Amino acid sequence: MRPTVFIHSNHRQRLGALVSAHSLVRNSAHADAFDVKIIWLEDHPFFEAYEGREYLRGGDWRPWRNDDLQSFTPLRFMPPELMGYQGQAVIMDPDIFAVGDIHELLSRDMEGFAVCTRLRTGAKSRSECRATSVMLLDCAKLTHWKVQENFDELFTGKRDYMDWICLHTENSDNLGLLEPYWNDFDRLTPETRLLHNTKRRTQPWKAGLPVDFIPAEKMRWFPPAVWLQRARRRFFGDYGLLGRYASHPDARQEAFFFELLRECLENGSVTEETLREEMERNHLRHDAFELIERSSVKAA
Repeated sequence: MRPTVFIHSNHRQRLGALVSAHSLVRNSAHADAFDVKIIWLEDHPFFEAYEGREYLRGGDWRPWRNDDLQSFTPLRFMPPELMGYQGQAVIMDPDIFAVGDIHELLSRDMEGFAVCTRLRTGAKSRSECRATSVMLLDCAKLTHWKVQENFDELFTGKRDYMDWICLHTENSDNLGLLEPYWNDFDRLTPETRLLHNTKRRTQPWKAGLPVDFIPAEKMRWFPPAVWLQRARRRFFGDYGLLGRYASHPDARQEAFFFELLRECLENGSVTEETLREEMERNHLRHDAFELIERSSVKAA
């Protein structure tokens, strides 16, 4: 089985996934040595049966929404199945873009670990939550990863989403660490290999659009904030009163994304029709063509 980089996504993050795939090939000196594949939520119909059902997340029950911005996250655990439980693979979010050579990570000696990630930062670092948005996987050691079966356990209470997504369900002896530059959170430096626009409200291709994600409900840290969020959702809908996406605080990261998007247009991996469709769906900021043109002028 050829080494493979998987990007997991849904229709809301379609453009990010396509640009991410381009960046992986563009910035590798060994692009012929690995495959890049996108795992689309919509290609796995078993998710449809769970729409609206309540699942366990952070000790609380909430309804599952297939149309949520990040409904693709259970697919993080699908690569071992797709690889026939053989070889090494990388799984990454659709809002992550290669700055360095992904082959360096994909061909890395895993030193006997089954999964290598970086740790989360902020509040989740206190619980040693793993940043599973980028994982290097030894698929032969992960035969217990069966996505549909594991996903179903969220709805029976046998498994908690946060324990699953943080890898608390794994034997810690099987978990290795990656350097932070393999999953750099909104930080672009000379050392960055994979740039992760992880702060949803400032993703560079969405500035000015209405917010279309449900904020985290942190019951354990400040319950009154959760009560307010639930009241907002009840009276104004999932995205009511959430405002608009903001510009990314680092203009270089915005410029980097639109440089990649311009290249996608030039090589045909993304079409103008696709961009107009994404704008109509409010998945892409409406001044995107102006930013692409600006990128073209700089390149010249």
